[in-house]
Amino acid sequence: LEEGKSIPTELYDSEADLRKLMIYDDSRWDERNEIDNEYKWAGVQDPKIVVTTSRSPSSRLKMFVKEIRLLIPNCQKINRGEMMLADLVNSCTAADVTDLIMLHETRGNPDCLIVSHLPYGPTAFFTLYNVVMRHDIPDVGTMSEAFPHLIFHNFSKPVGIRVMNILKYIFPVPKESSKRVISFVNKSDFISFRHNIFDKASDSKDCILQEVGPRFEMKLFRILLGTITQTEADDEWLLKPFMNTARKRLFIGEKDERLDSD
Repeated sequence: LEEGKSIPTELYDSEADLRKLMIYDDSRWDERNEIDNEYKWAGVQDPKIVVTTSRSPSSRLKMFVKEIRLLIPNCQKINRGEMMLADLVNSCTAADVTDLIMLHETRGNPDCLIVSHLPYGPTAFFTLYNVVMRHDIPDVGTMSEAFPHLIFHNFSKPVGIRVMNILKYIFPVPKESSKRVISFVNKSDFISFRHNIFDKASDSKDCILQEVGPRFEMKLFRILLGTITQTEADDEWLLKPFMNTARKRLFIGEKDERLDSD
C-alpha cells in the first residue's frame, strides 16, 4: 500500500478464506467489553420479568406458565389473548421489563421456551423435553418464593458462558439464608433443569434435598442478537443438526464422564 501497488491477485483467495474463518473464531468472544455487554447493569437492581404464552394456550400450558411465574421471583404473568407480539414487546420495554419469557406448545405439551432480554437482546431459543410439572408430582406442597441459589454445571465453552449469563440474569441475587436451589446441569448439550429445597440435618453435615418441581430438559437451538421481534437481527449462534459433525461436537460444555456414566 505504501508503494501504491495493488494487492497481488494470488492473495485474494486466501483473504476470502480468512474472512470465513473469522466468523467461527472463538477468540472473537474475548473482544466483548462493557459497551457490548447487555448485562453490565445486572446485580445493580433486581430483574423484572414477564412470562406469557403463544396464542390460544391449552389448559396444560396455562398450568405450566403459572408454575414458571412462581418459579422466578419478580415475575408477572400476562395473558396473551389477541395481543400482537410487537405490541407485547413494546409494552414490556415501556414498563422497564428486563426479560420476556415466552412458552410454546405442540398438542398440549410445552415444547419451546424463549428468553428475550430487553430492550436490545439477546434472545435464546430452547426446545423443551420431558416436562414434568408440579401438578404431576404428588404431595409436592407449596412453593417457596424466596430468591433461589443457582447452580450451573459444565457451561465452560463460549456458547455455554453466553447461555449461562442469559439464564442467570433472570434471577435476582439471593440471600445466604435462602434454601431454594435451582440447578442447570449440562450433559451433551442437553440442560437438565431441577428445582429443589434443602435443609441440613441437625446431627450431620449432609443436606436433605427435596424436589419441588417443575423439571424438564432444555436444548439450545438459537441465540439471536436482538429481541424476539427483530427478525432481521443476526444470529449469534445457530444449531445446525444436519451437518455431518453436529452429533459429535459439543457447543456448551465439555464431555463429562461422571454424568455419562449415570
